[in-house]
Amino acid sequence: MKLRLIGPSLALSIMMLSGCVPRIELAAPKEPITINMNVKIEHEIHIKVDKDVENLLKNQNDLF
Repeated sequence: MKLRLIGPSLALSIMMLSGCVPRIELAAPKEPITINMNVKIEHEIHIKVDKDVENLLKNQNDLF
């Protein structure tokens, strides 16, 4: 008698659990994505030259 009830109840519980499948949904946003980038870039360049080159640059202004 118990075996007759186990089969249908097992089938019924499997059918009920199969309806509980997780669902993942991807949707595009309705508004465009905006990225505000306020970036301030500062840089300094330090050049070391030999004394001879430094004197040459000072004496001859028309090189560049």
